[in-house]
Amino acid sequence: MTAELVRGQNHPLPQTRLEIRVSAGTPVVAGATLGDEQGRVRGAEQVAHPGAPSLPGLEVSRQAAADHRLAVDLEALGESVHRVNVLLALPLGTPGPSRFAAVAAPFVAVTGLDGTEIASYTITGLGAESAVVALELYRRQGAWKIRAIGQGYAGGLADMLADQGLPEAGQLATAIQDAIALGVSRSVAAPPPRTSDDARVRAAGPGASGGPAPADAQPPVTPPQQAVGDGGPINYAHPRRQTSTPPPPAPVAPPAAPGEPAQPVAGDASGWSMDERLYNQVWGMFEDLARAVAAYRSAVDFADSRMEQEIDRALSDPRGRMGSAGDQAREQARAKREELVGRAREALDRDLGQLTAESEVVEPALPPAYARWDNPVWHAYRVPMELPMALRIGDLQLPEQPELRIPMLVRLPLERGLWIDSGRGGSEAAAFMDSDRVKGLAVDTAVAIAARLLAVYPAHEFAVHVIDAAGSAASRLAPLTRAGVLAAPPAAGAAGVAEVLARLTERVDLVQMAVRAGAGADALPPGMDTAEQLLIVNDFPHGFDDRALNQLRYLADEGPSVGVHLLMIADREEASEYGPVLQPLWRSLLRLTPVPDDHLADPWVGHAWTYEPPLAPPGSRILEQVLGQVGEARAAWPR
Repeated sequence: MTAELVRGQNHPLPQTRLEIRVSAGTPVVAGATLGDEQGRVRGAEQVAHPGAPSLPGLEVSRQAAADHRLAVDLEALGESVHRVNVLLALPLGTPGPSRFAAVAAPFVAVTGLDGTEIASYTITGLGAESAVVALELYRRQGAWKIRAIGQGYAGGLADMLADQGLPEAGQLATAIQDAIALGVSRSVAAPPPRTSDDARVRAAGPGASGGPAPADAQPPVTPPQQAVGDGGPINYAHPRRQTSTPPPPAPVAPPAAPGEPAQPVAGDASGWSMDERLYNQVWGMFEDLARAVAAYRSAVDFADSRMEQEIDRALSDPRGRMGSAGDQAREQARAKREELVGRAREALDRDLGQLTAESEVVEPALPPAYARWDNPVWHAYRVPMELPMALRIGDLQLPEQPELRIPMLVRLPLERGLWIDSGRGGSEAAAFMDSDRVKGLAVDTAVAIAARLLAVYPAHEFAVHVIDAAGSAASRLAPLTRAGVLAAPPAAGAAGVAEVLARLTERVDLVQMAVRAGAGADALPPGMDTAEQLLIVNDFPHGFDDRALNQLRYLADEGPSVGVHLLMIADREEASEYGPVLQPLWRSLLRLTPVPDDHLADPWVGHAWTYEPPLAPPGSRILEQVLGQVGEARAAWPR
């Protein structure tokens, strides 16, 4: 029976190989420290954190997430370790709350490897604290126990680590926050919250398709909402649909035959319009796939661990190590392992089959903003009159089912800039390609994303600027230049770089002043383009001096809030001459790759998702046709 602990209460641990599960409702950093008998941490090598996630007997998550699983093997800890403190901290310097009072009370559970819960603790009573010691595992008279701590620190990680006697606590806290901030650039944003309607219409989805679930399958977890400062969660409702009228009912699948899963229906999530329903449905598929694969992988890990334990137990007696008895014990342990993995795979295959069927129904029904270039919906494309909720900027997949591709949707207007990595060292797939080819594909990816942005905005509400200081991408940029959709020809040379950056920086300053003063668009200088602006920077840092570099960082930080967005094409190694001054720039951008690569992570269990860029099929002219229509609409718009 699970022990529900309160602050200060302890409980014996019946086993030494454990999982510590954390659910916080918002991305948090999870780590652990190893202390001596007095609880003192002797050095940074005794701290497990995202920058150094593995220690002997201890492994923590590699990035901030709403849900974590920490693995602990108490027998593998050193003899000098008498205490293990589990730490939680809010990632500072990133969008999100800065104190625990602004989020739901974190929940921590200690379980066995089979998922059986031993003890749990809900950390309540937190206020201005941004870091907290959640639990302590401690050794007493040769046995291990757990104690609920809940000690918060308003000074954050630095104060927490210093309180445990760690030398240079401030430097380590800074290094941990730097590792987290850098990890933000590889994170897929969390989906919108699931409503009761979603639960009803998706009840036949993964995890509910019948049959036994894996041995350590997790209960459903409410997906986190992104938060802005300490002001609470973002309202994901479409701003043009916020009325008191209830949304129309979503389509419901016809009843299935007994024992059969329900037939999927496009748009079966809640929402005010079909576009919003499809948006929510796509994110539901992403979440379902993440959880189904997490359950399968956890079941496999449990099966492997159980097999190792049974073999170790059988061979602990020297008389059983030789002859047929030892061989038979190994075979029995392997057979049990294969049985467990087989059952987990059967459950996963059922879920994957249901998701694949849903994808086959949803994909053809997507509007242009959510559709791949090979979707026939593009052949009926017309320049829209209003902005959609989101844009597809690529596909996501997991190795358990690479054919199942989930659209990667980002909300519009863009909330952060994009960085297309043109380097060979940042991607395993690109490492074996010619560097010029990788750079060319990076420009193609930028053109494809810019084309999609131009296609989904009304003709007069989006402008694109290009900096190509060396002129190296002229041929690749031809689809944009030929269609006449650029605000001006691509800027070249140091003078061109300075002119474009000065103009956009001035626009950000003027709009910010107008916003602070509560003035309308008529307060801006005559002739200023009030449309959303996208700046594409190719081959950075060629043509950039220190002033231009500071202007670029300013646009990346301040631009999105006033409609100026950045799309970088850069090899980080080539920009390394500027040193740490560029670190904040890379952290503020969402990193994408021009070739399929598993560098993106989800906000729950940290799966490494393979990202596939949104390139048009080879030989297709659809991108040029769409840009041609956009160019004609822009030319016809009255000035």
